[in-house]
Amino acid sequence: MTTPTDTTPEPGKTPVIAIVALLAGATAMGISPVFVRFAEVGAFASAFWRVGLAVPVLFLWAAWAERGGGTPLMRAPGRAVILAGLLFAGDLFFWHLSILNTTIANATLLATMAPVWVVLGSGLLIGERVTSLTVGGLALCLAGGAILLGASYSLTPERLAGDFYGVATSLFFGAYFLAVRFARRTASAARIMAWSTAVTAAALFVVAVTFEDRLLPETLSGYAALAALALLAHVGGQGLLAYALGHLPAAFSSLVIFVEALVAALFGRLLLGEAVGLHQYVGGAAILIGIYVARPRPEPPPAKNPQDLSAR
Repeated sequence: MTTPTDTTPEPGKTPVIAIVALLAGATAMGISPVFVRFAEVGAFASAFWRVGLAVPVLFLWAAWAERGGGTPLMRAPGRAVILAGLLFAGDLFFWHLSILNTTIANATLLATMAPVWVVLGSGLLIGERVTSLTVGGLALCLAGGAILLGASYSLTPERLAGDFYGVATSLFFGAYFLAVRFARRTASAARIMAWSTAVTAAALFVVAVTFEDRLLPETLSGYAALAALALLAHVGGQGLLAYALGHLPAAFSSLVIFVEALVAALFGRLLLGEAVGLHQYVGGAAILIGIYVARPRPEPPPAKNPQDLSAR
């Protein structure tokens, strides 16, 4: 019987649905910069509303998903779930600091280092083996990310603080992946998302009140952008990611950040008129090839016991 927290695919089968969910989540998260651009509030305020508006929706999802379950939804979550919420708050905090203190290209390129930390932490922290194909796929993705964003990267002394914040973003995002993957061994995606988002929202509310002069947008379109940021990027994107992390290795799942960068470039071209050059197409192709190389392979079914064969 399969339970909501079962993370072991059947032998001989590839978790295709989980991979589709991962890519769909990356697409939803990749469009988030467009909504931030139209939110009419500061970076920290938009980060708070991204999770704050999502909290009631996520608890409704969790209540529906776990109806009739044995564990009350309002019971305090495990430490891994709380840690995931704090780590995601740190990710958004340093991401926005990086955007404010360096170029978007620098911030995005440095944030794509997150899978490196996931690969290093998978074996050391959560006991997951990382295959050579995953490492090879990661290398291709890193090369593709460098090609996609590297032409716009610039290293200058006045931007070093912002670049440091970009590296910090990647550390927090990588640790968030590991925490959610670990939590998915004992909890459903809906429960993890509801409680971790509540923790993130509480932390970012303090940040927004401290650093922002204005928390609310001025027009209806600004409110619509915040609602889309919460429902599409967080409930949809992060929710699908949490589901996928119940069925896919953390190291492979972390490559989603490269898909986000690719999608962000695409939507920037379609919706904001930002130019896309040949190097970006080459980088995007390398990212897609890297993800294909790193994809989980089906495990062979267990060999039959010779005694079972002789008994027939």
